[in-house]
Amino acid sequence: MSVVLVVNSGSSSFKYQLLDMATESVLAVGLVERIGEPATGAGSGGVATHTVKAAALAAADGPAPTVTDATSTIEREIPDHTAGFAVMLEAFAAHGPSLERYAPVAVGHRVVHGGARFFAPTVVTPLVEINIDELSVLAPLHNPANLAGIVAAKKAFPAVPHVAVFDTAFHQSLAPEAYTYAIDRELAEAHRIRRYGFHGTSHKFVSEAAAAFVGRPLAALKQIVFHLGNGASVTAIEGGRSVDTSMGLTPLEGLVMGTRSGDLDPAVLLQLARRADLSIADLDTLLNKRSGLLGIAGVSDMRDITQRREAGDPAARLAFDVYIHRLRAYAGAYLAQLDGVDVISFTAGVGENAAAVRAEAMATLGFAGVEIDAERNAARGRGIRRISTDSSRVEVLVVPTDEELEIARQTLSVA
Repeated sequence: MSVVLVVNSGSSSFKYQLLDMATESVLAVGLVERIGEPATGAGSGGVATHTVKAAALAAADGPAPTVTDATSTIEREIPDHTAGFAVMLEAFAAHGPSLERYAPVAVGHRVVHGGARFFAPTVVTPLVEINIDELSVLAPLHNPANLAGIVAAKKAFPAVPHVAVFDTAFHQSLAPEAYTYAIDRELAEAHRIRRYGFHGTSHKFVSEAAAAFVGRPLAALKQIVFHLGNGASVTAIEGGRSVDTSMGLTPLEGLVMGTRSGDLDPAVLLQLARRADLSIADLDTLLNKRSGLLGIAGVSDMRDITQRREAGDPAARLAFDVYIHRLRAYAGAYLAQLDGVDVISFTAGVGENAAAVRAEAMATLGFAGVEIDAERNAARGRGIRRISTDSSRVEVLVVPTDEELEIARQTLSVA
């Protein structure tokens, strides 16, 4: 049995999935959160939720169970990630599946920033840990937390390989003209200032799933993938390789997002520093937490934007229009970079569920052979589905992403 544990660790939480890769089915999922928060009374402190995917276990354990999922909750003080993994192991022991019967052969870890050093899934060694830590200067909110999860997981599972899968790795195929910023070259090189791109695991998974769905070789396809969630990015993919992407040195560049500004004239920051007396910390907070849809309309969730727009709220209407304008701008740019496109895919929370966003983003691409079927686009469904017409020269798809499965696949490829 090829079982992989996938870990996505944040500063005060981590998510995990246990997957049977023989069938690519989920055996259990969990979330440990509020790590490091002191317990101030009964019922406070960290919380761990653990869901056994009973349907997935049915084939191995006998007749189908009467419930699909069984969820348990543990609440106690969890001072650090090591204690969090102890709670996770306790949940497996108490509620299953048994880690003796479903013993992981490897643990895969999501790591946000691999810089220009990591371009493939990498078995974690002490040197790799040093590199992940050193790259924290490029992702100070993410890499230290990712590394804390790796260190804790290695204590919990010392006998199996641990593999780092980097968000940036898929974009290491970018050409110099695509990743270079036009600033002083020596200064840029000294401080590693360049476009790295993010959401690479999702873009890779979706582009491969789309190729399989349309029944054409990945190597023969030109694709554009829109990963639209609270964070959002778009990637131009040719022959399975990233050739351009909207996020840059950090996940702040590119599309309008829930709370992030996306593309911005750098002089805006100079003006705000000079005239509004905003510090670097203030500007960081402004661009990452007080901008995007939230900055324009006061809410960051596209569902709220859509409801308010339909009710006639002018701020919500403007936020939606700005969001769509940016999507169209990148679609046009990547059509030019690719010299045409065969498949356009939408994924993540907004991409998979917001029919109005998909329709408006594609509305001006008739010249490129894009025809959206309004009924297909409006219909809700699970799994990959086509939303373009049968006569459309470009296949337009909704492709649910599965970053955990992609991490597990990449983990097994090197473990």
